[in-house]
Amino acid sequence: MINVNEVIETNEMIEKENLDVRTITLGISLLDCITSDLDKLCDNIYNKIYETAKDLVKTGDQISREYGIPIVNKRISITPIALVGGAACKNPGDFVRIAGTLDKVAKEVGVNFIGGYSALVSKGMTEADRLLIESIPEALASTDVVCSSINVGSTKTGINMDAVRLMGTIVKKTAEATKEKDSLGCAKLVIFCNAPDDNPFMAGAFHGVTEADKIINVGVSGPGVVKTALEKVRGENFEVLCETIKKTAFKVTRVGQLVAQEASKRLGVPFGIIDLSLAPTPAIGDSVADILHEIGVEHAGAPGTTAALALLNDQVKKGGVMASSYVGGLSGAFIPVSEDQGMINAVEAGALTLEKLEAMTCVCSVGLDMIAVPGDTKDTTIAGIIADEMAIGMINQKTTAVRLIPVIGKGVGETVEFGGLLGYAPIMPVNRFSCDNFVNRGGRIPAPVHSFKN
Repeated sequence: MINVNEVIETNEMIEKENLDVRTITLGISLLDCITSDLDKLCDNIYNKIYETAKDLVKTGDQISREYGIPIVNKRISITPIALVGGAACKNPGDFVRIAGTLDKVAKEVGVNFIGGYSALVSKGMTEADRLLIESIPEALASTDVVCSSINVGSTKTGINMDAVRLMGTIVKKTAEATKEKDSLGCAKLVIFCNAPDDNPFMAGAFHGVTEADKIINVGVSGPGVVKTALEKVRGENFEVLCETIKKTAFKVTRVGQLVAQEASKRLGVPFGIIDLSLAPTPAIGDSVADILHEIGVEHAGAPGTTAALALLNDQVKKGGVMASSYVGGLSGAFIPVSEDQGMINAVEAGALTLEKLEAMTCVCSVGLDMIAVPGDTKDTTIAGIIADEMAIGMINQKTTAVRLIPVIGKGVGETVEFGGLLGYAPIMPVNRFSCDNFVNRGGRIPAPVHSFKN
């Protein structure tokens, strides 16, 4: 039974501590839309998404009003489009047409983003995969709510370095294609290692081929709640600290479970997973960096930061898995720069560098996320940064990702404003030494020895 004190506690978490359900994401399989006729394919995609998702936003708003729980985003994830469009698309422009269809139907049903303009190429690329990847700059420049992700590595298969090298070029071309908007297209493009099939968070969401025809996944976020809880145990030992994070994560996850079950029932769509990720926003008090500060480091990036983040991530997961049988997606702490005011402050104070961020990604939920770099950064350098992050994911058997934004026309010391949840970011310096000969070798980095577990 839920008692009065728990109700009051949850209300305070919502009203004063920025607790929210960050997203209800409706996953939709498009495998039954496949045809070799491009016009027919676009019609099939539009109709399937519209019919499945037409009540999503209305239902989310109703749940939010009835329970008093903010539901910030309603989103759609779809089957990776490289699989869906392979039979019909003969050139990159054909895939761009599909992107236009996705943008149109997403706006029609009123969602914030649609994810799944994606390809899974961890071991090799089909012709369709390559065409989709080549279409990304134009697709993201000509749409508003379409998000793209490419999985280029996994613990089981190794790292596809041909794809990594190509993505270095694609990130740079996407930056150029959207330079009038401070290279905003790159904020909608993620490169993954070990991408999960059920991630509800953009820009990396897609509907995996192992999933049901349609599914409801919910992402919950509460950095402010965790920080407030830790303020009450300031100076206590690690045992008390860990117990506090676990208990708080449990409560936050229960809120997500309630929303997920209600959305599933009302939409008639099976419930998939709860993703308990501490995903920050630019709002004051809604920062993962502020949690690290509360744990005891002066700024994110100070000595002890990686250990503090490892502790936080682990305790969040332990609390979450006790609250729901279906915790999945990414679930842990996100460390984006532009979306976290505390991280921005750390960069501006000189406490946080790209290299320290890379070290932190060994223990965080995702990876190098929403990091603005100089617009003249070479595509081979971007590929090298991607390769480093993919290696961390592959060796550590975890999801890692890269969302770098080379802001055309801007350099170190300047700031770029993205607006909304994407926030703003100082341009961070990048190591200028070359990795050209490394990333240009071609081929695949083999899977590590501990991948052979069959």
